Amino acid sequence: MPLFTLDLRPLRRRDFRLYYTGSAISAFGSMISTVVIPFQVAKMTQSPVLVGLLGLCELVPLLFTSFIGGALADYVDRRRLVLWCEVALTGLTGLLLLNSLVGKPQLWALYVIAALTTALAGLARPSRDSLIPRLVEPHEIPAVSGLQSTYWNVSAIAGPAIAGFMLAHVHLAWVYAIDLATFAVSLACLALVRAVPPPPDADRPSVKSVLEGLRYAKRRPELLGTYLVDMNAMFFGIPTALFPFLALQFGGPQVLGLLHAAPAAGALLASATSGWAGRVHRHGLVVLVAAGIWGLGILGFGLSPNLWPALACLAVAGGADMISGMFRGIIWNQTIPDRLRGRLAGIEQLSYLSGPTLGNLEAGAATKLFGIGGSVIFGGVMTIVGTGALALWLRSFVTYDGREGIARKEKEEAEFTARREATAT
Repeated sequence: MPLFTLDLRPLRRRDFRLYYTGSAISAFGSMISTVVIPFQVAKMTQSPVLVGLLGLCELVPLLFTSFIGGALADYVDRRRLVLWCEVALTGLTGLLLLNSLVGKPQLWALYVIAALTTALAGLARPSRDSLIPRLVEPHEIPAVSGLQSTYWNVSAIAGPAIAGFMLAHVHLAWVYAIDLATFAVSLACLALVRAVPPPPDADRPSVKSVLEGLRYAKRRPELLGTYLVDMNAMFFGIPTALFPFLALQFGGPQVLGLLHAAPAAGALLASATSGWAGRVHRHGLVVLVAAGIWGLGILGFGLSPNLWPALACLAVAGGADMISGMFRGIIWNQTIPDRLRGRLAGIEQLSYLSGPTLGNLEAGAATKLFGIGGSVIFGGVMTIVGTGALALWLRSFVTYDGREGIARKEKEEAEFTARREATAT
């Protein structure tokens, strides 16, 4: 297969194809809401801090539901849990639509719905992520990472672009209505996926089972590396909360969609040319280099004097972040035993969602010290510094080889099965 093409072979599998389609539709709708809710808060309050506060409202429930969702993902039918969470998310989107239609939309409702949405996403995401190793073969994981990155980035480009255009020309209720409509297709696709029952050695959800997942992650330095590098990059390098205000500086509401779409455009290019990923084995080193380039892109964005250089820097940052995300996913999905996959997916979720959530709060707060542009520059510099420090500290992550990780997983699963059989007899 050519190095710089997208590997479509996993789509030959029926259940993965349905899962992929439903996830892509759901991501498109989610990206629309990602733009609209902060814009609505900014329009109502004119405050970067209050926009950043959305991140705190989303983080608090995520701290709980990530662990609960991870434990449930190792004990119940993963597909069914995702399906019911999607139903509940549909209802919350309906409430956003209703709130936008009243004479005076309620600010508190936006915070509450954002918190509940994140809570449900936190509950479902571990099951969604841990479905993948059950739908494809281990050698297909790099291709799956590229495919998932592609649909996410197409959604991240089209969703914000459509949202930005509509916000400039129609009532925002129409934007929420499109998000609501996407759930119908997503729910239909998930309903057609065959059941994915838990493994026969599934642990009942409990504090003990959650702690087992945490202890396992602590023993695996390559896993800790994926969490810490991403959290550093996202905490300091996420300026999304500032986009509504930067859009006004660069040209108005119609620019907002471009700011959101630019990182996704770079990420789409990276994922659409990801055929080379399956031939690279120094996964940790790739994650570190990509995180450093992300920081450089954000720094360039903060220093850009006008729109087009700013968009170019965001595209570079988005491409680097996508490469980092692909290789983090490869490490997780190729090397974590299925009996622990849900719980580790919950931990992963905290690393890649809490970083941006706290990062938006940090970006808003930093404007008090440095101004809006200075906040972005500060975040880019700190991302680069933090990535370098982690590279010096996590030497085993720098030298990690994915082939050794796969062999370790196979050995661990064989030893666990042998112990279980010995106990049974």
